[in-house]
Amino acid sequence: MKKNLFGISLLTITGLYVLLSAIVILIVILLGYPPSNGILLSIFILIIQFMISPFLTDVSMKWFYNAKFDDELPDYLKQFIENICRENNMKYPRIGYIDDSSPNAFTYGHTKNDARIVLTKGIFELLTEDEVKTVVGHELGHAVHYDMLFMTMAQLVPLVLYFIYEVTILDNRSNNNKNSSYAELIGLIAYLFYLFSNYIILWLSRTREYYADDFSIKVTKNPNSLAQALVKIGYGLTTTADSNKKHSVSRSNALGIFDSKTSKTLVVSSYSKSGSIDKNMIKNAMKWEMWNPWAFIYQLNSTHPLISRRLLEISKSSKEYNQEPYIIFDLQKEESYVDDFLVEILINVLPFLSLIIALIISIMLSMCFKLNSFILWGLSIIIVLFCFDVRLKRKYKNKDYKESNIKELLGEVKVSEITSIPCTIEGKIIGRGNPGCIFNEDFIIKDETGIIFLDYKQPLKLQDKIFALFKAPEYFNKSAKITGWYRRSPVPYIEINTIEVDGKVKRLCSYPLMVGFEIVFLLIGIALIIIGIF
Repeated sequence: MKKNLFGISLLTITGLYVLLSAIVILIVILLGYPPSNGILLSIFILIIQFMISPFLTDVSMKWFYNAKFDDELPDYLKQFIENICRENNMKYPRIGYIDDSSPNAFTYGHTKNDARIVLTKGIFELLTEDEVKTVVGHELGHAVHYDMLFMTMAQLVPLVLYFIYEVTILDNRSNNNKNSSYAELIGLIAYLFYLFSNYIILWLSRTREYYADDFSIKVTKNPNSLAQALVKIGYGLTTTADSNKKHSVSRSNALGIFDSKTSKTLVVSSYSKSGSIDKNMIKNAMKWEMWNPWAFIYQLNSTHPLISRRLLEISKSSKEYNQEPYIIFDLQKEESYVDDFLVEILINVLPFLSLIIALIISIMLSMCFKLNSFILWGLSIIIVLFCFDVRLKRKYKNKDYKESNIKELLGEVKVSEITSIPCTIEGKIIGRGNPGCIFNEDFIIKDETGIIFLDYKQPLKLQDKIFALFKAPEYFNKSAKITGWYRRSPVPYIEINTIEVDGKVKRLCSYPLMVGFEIVFLLIGIALIIIGIF
């Protein structure tokens, strides 16, 4: 990234505040009163939140993630951090360590002089020393670039815009004065600006991720190690040698290496004769992000760029450091995936469209045949139920749970949140989906080819939390057989249908419960029709 980060950030934040100023000017001109009190209150709340959030996160890390701070690091990493701090005139950051094999790394704090960097055990288990340096270099880049401060300044704009939207809409509903129409218009404009500004902030966040990558490359002079680290953490491809390797580490709204909202880890063992990751396997993993239209939608709503985009950007720097480009994506797309994408969009909105369809059909039947209202209600329920069933069958294909492994699943392109692939895998449960979090019920499972995130989902969130606190640890380090549905969002994961450990099978009732509701509503619809007929 050759452009000036400060200039881009300043221009973006200035543009956001211009949007905010336009709304404020409209309020002053059209409504005749300044919303200064509300805006000042919003600013005050955000400043307080910014000031105390690192300390609240410290408490959360210690209480809920069992994180250990300021323990001894390996000498190579401690020396690396000290050198960067000295060169960039910053204080040595507090280092947190979470004893969980799921690889993750993130940064939080106010400025570069009070930054905290948290690393999980998985980072040290799956990455080489050079790769660990590049990941830590990325996190230090966030601190050196004052990303925490800049993103807080940017996030103030949508906060105030939404406040204006709520105030103007409420004012319009509670007052019937001559300005009410102006208030409604301003509320609508404020809400549109709020939505637009959120996407600007997401773009700014993705841009700063590229610059954090660039910082890591400059301090390590090793773009290929950063690329390989991203492959292991983001896609999670790793070599067999690395996956068995352990570094010695003492156990005495953060900016992460990838988007925490999609931090479902996948690691696949695939290596060439030289011991490096098989590039064909990496290209296979990149296919979904490069070809599936859902990838663009997910990136648009993400704080982080897609891994494939970052890999290609990093590869541009390789020649500057006398390295071959890490990856050149030269696969040819065999077919268009737009048609599947459009079908999935339709299926996704079909349950909501069905309400309109049922209403229209009911009105037409009522006008043409003068049908009893019970019959119309029954037909409406059955129409809506049919549309829900189409979506359910696409999301939860319950036939042919094909025996598979992580490597095979990773190459699938026709998969999304809507379209699943039923599968069966066997392996060992090695940790929680959210590393170290005692309230997280999800798992990481490792088979002979790699590790993948398991989504443990029950009908009630309270059930999930109780399971996480009291039952989940019983599954750690146990061999398990999983049947479920493989998805991407955009990172690969498996939603659990059944989990078998120590000969005991636990079936999650989310899917059977949805089928049960369908049957109940079908019976209600049929009953209403029968009542209407007789």
